[in-house]
Amino acid sequence: MFSIAVSQILLALAFASLLMSSAPMRFPPIKLPLAIFFAGTLTSLLLSGDPRYGTPQIRKFYVYLIVLVVYSTFRNLAQVRLIVLSWAGVAAISATRSLFQFLQKYQEARELHQDFYSYYVGERITGFMSHWMTFGGEEMIVLLMLSAYLMFASRDRWKVAGLLCGAILLTSLVLGFTRSIFLLGVPIGLLYLLWFWHRWLVLLVPAVAAIAMLAFAPVRERVSSILQPHGETDSNMHRVITRRTGLAMIKAHPIFGLGPEQVKAQFDKWVPADVPRPLPDGWYGHLHNIYLQYAAERGIPTMLAMLWLIGKVLFDCVRGLRRGARESRFVLHGAIAVILAILAEGFFEYNLGDSEVLTMFLCVVAFAYVALGHTASEDLGVAAQRA
Repeated sequence: MFSIAVSQILLALAFASLLMSSAPMRFPPIKLPLAIFFAGTLTSLLLSGDPRYGTPQIRKFYVYLIVLVVYSTFRNLAQVRLIVLSWAGVAAISATRSLFQFLQKYQEARELHQDFYSYYVGERITGFMSHWMTFGGEEMIVLLMLSAYLMFASRDRWKVAGLLCGAILLTSLVLGFTRSIFLLGVPIGLLYLLWFWHRWLVLLVPAVAAIAMLAFAPVRERVSSILQPHGETDSNMHRVITRRTGLAMIKAHPIFGLGPEQVKAQFDKWVPADVPRPLPDGWYGHLHNIYLQYAAERGIPTMLAMLWLIGKVLFDCVRGLRRGARESRFVLHGAIAVILAILAEGFFEYNLGDSEVLTMFLCVVAFAYVALGHTASEDLGVAAQRA
């Protein structure tokens, strides 16, 4: 959450340490869908006609080592809890920095006598990250895991500090103005957690959301931009074009796609003929949708392999909770909330294409299987006591 470069260097050192240690290497039971996803990506690269251009997506396979490292070295829920709390502390520091960034941008708009909304939307708060989408994606994962800890973990002395971090994170998320996160991903994840914690609290969510929108006019304006966009300031039309272009790519290359990174290289070629030029302002380097992006780049089968992987994790977490998990509940509920949020936000952003967000998501996957191992141990203990 400070630097992806430092993170990947430390990942390499951790992997090397694991290789040199006597600890057995363990990998969660997602090897088959992951292998198919990797194989589909490599095949689409070789068939793309320009393999060298697509190598950044092959290099990104390196990030998946985090699953091996975490699952091989984390043995108990106390370690997972420590990481979640550490994430919360670091994210709260980054979010606090973002609040000062917000105040600075608000003051700049006033001094320049510009409309704050138009001034801010194109250059939002980023905390310690380089882009607001990366920043928001990280905050979303941390907030949902922290919320699961506050709701479902056993009582301990860190919950008050956790509540403070959560409040800072939520404020920063809303002021980040990323609609797919604060209006879709986070609400879906939090609603899931509230439903399994105290179901009646779900009824209060609309009232809390209404108060938040009424409290600050720019937030209300950002919400209304879904139906009433501010011309090209908002990305509504830009998203329509990327969606239609992605569908055209998939229709022409449904099995193997265009090849990794070819969406960016060939975007102009596939824009529908009835779309007026020049194109609206926006980033056209990807399709802002994980489903369309994976299918257009690597083919529908490879996209389905990734969904199989995510669905497998989701199914295993639900099954673990049904087995009556006690101490592991916060990890399993948190993982489900994160998965639901990622899948929902993924309709409007290529979130798993971001190495920072992908790394943290894969950590959550590994945490879930550590918790499932703990649940299995609980079952054995109960069976032994009964015997």
